Amino acid sequence: MAAADAPVRQSSVRAHNLALVLRQVAESPNPVSRAAVASATGLTRATVSALVEDLIAGALLLEVEPAPRSGAGRPAAGLILNRAGPAALGLEINVDYLAGCVVDLTGTVRHRIVEHADQRPAGAPAALAALGELGGRLRGLAAAEGLDLVGAALAVPGLVAADGRIPVAPNLGWQDVPAAALLGATEALAGLPLTVDNEANLAALGELRAGGGARSFIHVSGEIGIGAGIVLDGVLYRGVHGWSGEIGHLPVHPDGPPCRCGGTGCLEQYAGQEAILRAAGVPTPDALDLTLPATRAALAAAGSALGIALAAVVNLLDVDTIVLGGGYAPLLPGLRGSIEDELRRRVLTADLAPVSLRPATLGADAAMRGAADSVIRAVHADPAAWLARA
Repeated sequence: MAAADAPVRQSSVRAHNLALVLRQVAESPNPVSRAAVASATGLTRATVSALVEDLIAGALLLEVEPAPRSGAGRPAAGLILNRAGPAALGLEINVDYLAGCVVDLTGTVRHRIVEHADQRPAGAPAALAALGELGGRLRGLAAAEGLDLVGAALAVPGLVAADGRIPVAPNLGWQDVPAAALLGATEALAGLPLTVDNEANLAALGELRAGGGARSFIHVSGEIGIGAGIVLDGVLYRGVHGWSGEIGHLPVHPDGPPCRCGGTGCLEQYAGQEAILRAAGVPTPDALDLTLPATRAALAAAGSALGIALAAVVNLLDVDTIVLGGGYAPLLPGLRGSIEDELRRRVLTADLAPVSLRPATLGADAAMRGAADSVIRAVHADPAAWLARA
């Protein structure tokens, strides 16, 4: 029997309706009454009331007292997401840092740790063990607040297979690394469900959730490597194998310098963090001074290369918003002019539909925030699974 012809079980209807009610509360900027949820969803008030009681019992919702008001009638109590309910652990490994955060059901960051150190010499097992230890500290902080971690997600600057394996992460020097298995085996994260995804994809999802306004955009994360998350009509585009967005390896100048990926003239060789620092003559991103001529020249050159690559992507996908995140977000004032020059010159429809360029709402934290948010979104999408566990 085809799935479309299979009968709908009562448990499936309940799961769908639980998600419908939870989503209605989550998307409301103010506490929302049960009657308002019933009106918006088309469910009966009795059904909504029963579902709400289940969601409250499972620590997903809270009912709050209404504000006093004048006039006839008693105001209805309002429903909000429970900040003391399930929470998520977002982890990120990048070339020169490890990071993690705990995010509650409302999307609020409750704890955050970032440790700067070059991860390339350590190798994958040691780097992931260190990240597991960092995650364990965050898990302890969450437990001290009474937060129940429902899962964790890891953001990695490389290609990610469905089983959490990393076929290649060129800037880390990783090949065929079982990242999910190694990280999940650490004592600190034992028993915690774990997913792995590309850092640019998770950063784009974090930006989408943060509400920057656009439903279709390219989110470009600029660190030592450069990745892009592509969001089309509110949905992340992953490609056939889930490996889309490797914008850092688009050839800007095909006869240019060799890249770690094996190609030549890739965007990363002109606009990656190491290229910018080298051109500016400074050792670390913190030393970049936008008032110095050398820094301005380095950023103008990097912006020109970025503009060439981004124009190609805009011509291909017909998006009108580009979001610069990661290390690019604070450098946008120095990058903007040359990026926009190239977009005006190279985008076929630039005169008809100008491309908007803006910094990421979440800045450098976008990937780990997006990682945690992917876990929270899974709870929003299937609260019945959480209730069964709780």
